[in-house]
Amino acid sequence: MSDRLRVNPITCEAHGLCAELLPELIRLDDWGYPIIDQAEVPPELLELARKAVDACPTLALALERAPAAERPGAPGPPRLPRIP
Repeated sequence: MSDRLRVNPITCEAHGLCAELLPELIRLDDWGYPIIDQAEVPPELLELARKAVDACPTLALALERAPAAERPGAPGPPRLPRIP
């Protein structure tokens, strides 16, 4: 699970398409704005998340890769040798 959903609250206009396409991860508040309950997208929902991102009319929804250090099994930053 290395992909994350993010909503830009400034550009979002509460159309609600994201919650319709991805109700497993996104719900709407009382005013119709999305609330992402779980930022990390499970692999089985990745394709639906991409469709929700593509369907956003204001481009407020984004799918981002987590930094390598946060991805399970990913190598961290290179380490410099210690100077004696």
